Amino acid sequence: MKSPFLALLLSSFLFPATTWGKCDSRPINPVIDVCWSCIFPIQFGGKLTLGNSQGQVPVENTSPPVCACFNGGSLTIGVTASFYEPARMIETVHDAYCFPSMGTSMNNPQPGLLNGSVDDQDVSGGTQVFQQAHYYILPVFAIMDLFVDFPCLEQEGFDLAYMTEVDPLWSNDSLAFLINPEALLFANPASQLSCIPDSTAANLGYPLDSLFWCMGSWGSAYPLTGTIPERDTTTANAGLAARMLFKLSREMLLWDTASNACGPVMAPIWRKSHYRLQIARPVKGNDCIPIGRSDLLWGSGKNPPGGAGANAPDNFLWILTRKNKCCIGYSP
Repeated sequence: MKSPFLALLLSSFLFPATTWGKCDSRPINPVIDVCWSCIFPIQFGGKLTLGNSQGQVPVENTSPPVCACFNGGSLTIGVTASFYEPARMIETVHDAYCFPSMGTSMNNPQPGLLNGSVDDQDVSGGTQVFQQAHYYILPVFAIMDLFVDFPCLEQEGFDLAYMTEVDPLWSNDSLAFLINPEALLFANPASQLSCIPDSTAANLGYPLDSLFWCMGSWGSAYPLTGTIPERDTTTANAGLAARMLFKLSREMLLWDTASNACGPVMAPIWRKSHYRLQIARPVKGNDCIPIGRSDLLWGSGKNPPGGAGANAPDNFLWILTRKNKCCIGYSP
C-alpha cells in the first residue's frame, strides 16, 4: 500500500501550489520543535511522580499499581507506568492543502475552494471561524530511537493519516450529525453553563472528563466540524485541534492509550485529560496545554499578523502529547 505521506510529497512536486497565502514554512524538526518537558510528569504505580515541574498532578484512574497482561498468548506481570508521549500532530490551516509541518502544499483543484474563513455568525456580533485540519502520525520516540524497551510504544513511521479537505462531514454541520447525534442534547444554555467548572479546572490543572461535551475556555466540543464560534483565531484553532481528536476517537481512528495498561482501547467518548497540545506554528510555544485552557495563559504572540519568519499567520501546527500507560515487567 502506498503511503499517503509519499503521495502528498509527489503531488507537491508534480503540481504548482496555489493557496490563499504563503505556505512555505520549514519542515518539522522533532529535536527543536517538540517541547521535551511535556513528557513529564512520569508516574509509577499511580503514586510515585517524577518530573512534575509545573506542579500539576495528572488525573490517574484507580488501576492497581501491579499489572498482569496477556499479550499474544504470553503473560506479563509488572508495575504500571504512565507518561506523556509526543506521538501525533495536528495542523489547523486557513489555506486548504497547505501542510506547514512539511513546508509544502498540494495543488488546489479550485483555488480558494475549501479555504478557511472568519464570518459574522449573527446580528449580535458573534463570529465563527472555519479551518481545515490534518492529522499526522508522529512517533517521536520511535523516530529518535528512544525508550525502545518500553512495550507500549508503537513502532510506526511518520505519515499523514487524515485530511479534512476530502471529508464532507468536516465542512457540513448537518452531515456531521451522522457521527454526533447526541449534539442535540447539548445545544441549550443549561448544558453550556455546565462548562464553567470545566473551564476553571482546565485553567488550574486538567479538564473534567465527565463533561465531555465541553472544551473549557475553547467552547463546545459539538458539532464535530471545522466551524467554531470564536473571535480569537488562536483559541479557535486550539478548539478545532481538540475537536479533531474527539472526531477521530468517535470514528475509532484514535484509540485511548491511557485507560488500560495492557493496551489501547476504543474511546468513542474521549477523555480530555489524556491529551495535551503544544503549539509549534506560527510561533513555537513551550507550554503543555490541557484541553480548554485559556489562551491568556499560553497564547500571547503566537499568531502575529504578519506571521513569524517563513510561517504564515492562521496556519497552525500542534504537537499532541498523549498519556500512555504501560505494564512494565517480565514474562514468567
